[in-house]
Amino acid sequence: MTADEAHPGRAPDRHRVAVLVMDGLIPFELGIPHRIFGRARSADGRRLYEVTTCAVGAPGEVRTDADFTVRVDHGPEALATADTVVVPAAHERSAVHEGVLTDQLAAAFAAIRPGTRLVSICTGSYVLGAAGVLDGRPATTHWAHAEHFQSLFPRVRVDPDVLFVDDGDVLTSAGVAAGIDLCLHLVRRDHGAAVAAEVARVTVVPPHRDGGQAQYVRRPVPEARASGTARARAWALERLHEPVRLRDLAERESLSVRTFTRRFREETGVSPGEWLTRQRVERARHLLETTDLSVERIARDAGFGSVQSLRQHVRSVLGVAPTAYRRAFRAAH
Repeated sequence: MTADEAHPGRAPDRHRVAVLVMDGLIPFELGIPHRIFGRARSADGRRLYEVTTCAVGAPGEVRTDADFTVRVDHGPEALATADTVVVPAAHERSAVHEGVLTDQLAAAFAAIRPGTRLVSICTGSYVLGAAGVLDGRPATTHWAHAEHFQSLFPRVRVDPDVLFVDDGDVLTSAGVAAGIDLCLHLVRRDHGAAVAAEVARVTVVPPHRDGGQAQYVRRPVPEARASGTARARAWALERLHEPVRLRDLAERESLSVRTFTRRFREETGVSPGEWLTRQRVERARHLLETTDLSVERIARDAGFGSVQSLRQHVRSVLGVAPTAYRRAFRAAH
């Protein structure tokens, strides 16, 4: 009997996501893949992912780090049919403290098919590290654990400063909310910016935070009675096709350029110039995916001014030239 015959309600064209949970589970992280992937819909309303929670051992109660348990109805057999396996954070002692998998967890990982995409949220990276799948690869984890993680897994190229790392078939995220960013990134990678933006809209989170953004902003909220920079950012988003000067942004908040720049970085983790470039790349990505506009027109509409500038910035973020990205996206869809 095939997996689809065993589960007659399962749509064979949906991408299957298995969320692997273990004792010590942190509940917030468990909800992230269900919320993000579960909300993704095609233009005609079809669900694009099927999300299944599975336990390391037999189905049943799994302890969390809170004052409740969660009931899991599937065991590790669900991993064998998954296209993506997500490992949320958990206080799993053998992986976190010793850098090794328990026999039960090792057996669960052995059920995962070669080529399955592996994703960790926060300290779920310890499980991937203990499984050996991060050896020789770039990865990240929560900034507070980065030094310990590196000492436990010296063959991993740890970047403690980013929100997430996409290394193709293995992806890792920093703490808590960075898991939302990573899951949205995967939806965007799988189905395009428009689908990811709609998921973000109904989830009421920002549609895109670049993986290279700093994960630890020391003062993320302005001081009491201090002006923020949200109005200036909203104003800039409506004018990405125009030159946007730092002085113009500061004037929207009635701040000096120096004060505005400081507060902008406190709130976003990046400079105004970096933020503008990222928004323009996202605008270009959307136009490449959804229109037949020429590259010259997209460069103008996204505010890059020249095709050369567009190519430079799109290549630095997406890894390919604009025309190659458009061809690859449409071939995949």
